Amino acid sequence: MVGSTPAHDVDPAVTVVDDPLALVRQLKREEGTGSDIRLRGGGRLAGALLPEIDELVLKGYPVVAGTGIPVSDCAFDPTVFDVAEHTAFPDGVTVTRLTRARQRTAP
Repeated sequence: MVGSTPAHDVDPAVTVVDDPLALVRQLKREEGTGSDIRLRGGGRLAGALLPEIDELVLKGYPVVAGTGIPVSDCAFDPTVFDVAEHTAFPDGVTVTRLTRARQRTAP
């Protein structure tokens, strides 16, 4: 179980799972679904799913607000990604798309 899990009877349209990593691996094996899995927010869940994350989209804002939501709430285990695209907007907001590096280790 990852983070704070809602009750299993939240909404009939919602499926709560105890092992999200196993579910993502199962979905990636199914034809046509592997590239359509999206996670928005949730550092704990992202940390649990890190072995299966192929792409990250990080948004940056020119504001220091103190603490925030970590990108990944997991043990230190460097995972190398390549910058695939980086966009800076006039207001200082940035959007960076990262893809998992192949055949390379963390520095």
